[in-house]
Amino acid sequence: MNLLPQRNPIRDQVAIAGLGRSSYSRDRGTTELSMVLEAATAAIHDAGLTGREIDGVVGGGLHTGGIDPAVVASALGLPALTYWAGARPPIGNHLTAAVNAVWSGTANAVLVYHSMYRLGRDPFRARAAFGLPDGRAMLGDGHTESEPWGMFGPTGYAAWAARYLDRFARTREDFGLVALNDRAGASDNPGAVMREPLDMAAYLSGRMIREPLCVFDMDVPVDGADAFVVTTSERARDLPARPVLVHALSMGLTAHPEEHLTAGLDHTGQTVAARALLARSELTLRDFDVLFPYDGFSFITLHCLEQYGFCEPGEGGDFLREHWNPDRGRVLIDGRVPINPHGGSLSEGGSQGAGHLREAVLQLRHDAGDRQVGNARTALLSPGGLFFNAQGIALRTN
Repeated sequence: MNLLPQRNPIRDQVAIAGLGRSSYSRDRGTTELSMVLEAATAAIHDAGLTGREIDGVVGGGLHTGGIDPAVVASALGLPALTYWAGARPPIGNHLTAAVNAVWSGTANAVLVYHSMYRLGRDPFRARAAFGLPDGRAMLGDGHTESEPWGMFGPTGYAAWAARYLDRFARTREDFGLVALNDRAGASDNPGAVMREPLDMAAYLSGRMIREPLCVFDMDVPVDGADAFVVTTSERARDLPARPVLVHALSMGLTAHPEEHLTAGLDHTGQTVAARALLARSELTLRDFDVLFPYDGFSFITLHCLEQYGFCEPGEGGDFLREHWNPDRGRVLIDGRVPINPHGGSLSEGGSQGAGHLREAVLQLRHDAGDRQVGNARTALLSPGGLFFNAQGIALRTN
């Protein structure tokens, strides 16, 4: 696959200037709106702004899941918006919309938010809220987790994970390394919901959800919310927090981007997103100080490492072993670059990439506490899966 020359006029022109979080929990016992407002208020304050200075909002909306931007704007009392948009997860959609709005002049300071809400312990209500985050069933596509012919979510990824193991003659231990690395990172993250030690024996004995993926291979459903403030890099330099520049963004989609119609693993949405991001970036793989491959399913992480060029197809597990630090029980690429140091989707909580973006900003601001990567200045993120929602984000600081 050849890409046309990649223009990137927004490179480093827009920055993340504030962030906020409503803590993750398996059951917060509150409303989704209250969590969004908690995170949003914290992000606006962190950016050193007031509600009057926020003129754009991007987040969950009608048919996308989450709370509609108009509801958030009303609840916050934002007096004058010039831009608002609903965005489907993962978080790269939200960030791209906000960056484009700021760079084009449509808005000056955009609040970005994403929420996760399990609706307590009622499985029927939880299904109504989270069962169809991409909205395809509304179009008659029949992709639901409850229908036996559906290939959405665990069903589709389990099938492709099995194909991956068969094609490359790999074993489940490769997936297990992703889970173990995440859990080791979560041990340093007091905000993670899964912090108990995990070893390979425990991983392999984990309850099987759908062969070959067990309970430790799938992201942890949580209640919580994250929020960010996006503005111009020039303006961000005058605000309290260290600006984190959006260096490059990408998305990836191929023909027939459904789990059951994708032709193979050699050309997926993640392939397109990876090549586009690297073509738009001035940074090479060796220039990144911290790495956030998406891990909603452990298999996605291996495919990401392979598609970005860290290793050859089928060698993701070998790459993790080559860079495994046995003393710390986690991956350190070339002895210095961690992968998902906050615990990722498998241990911090399934946030559709919002937690990864928050951790990347904290790392580049040098505000990550015990998890801090020394002198971190660049971060690579790959929110989303292989099929209909693959994305890439490159961040850096001056």
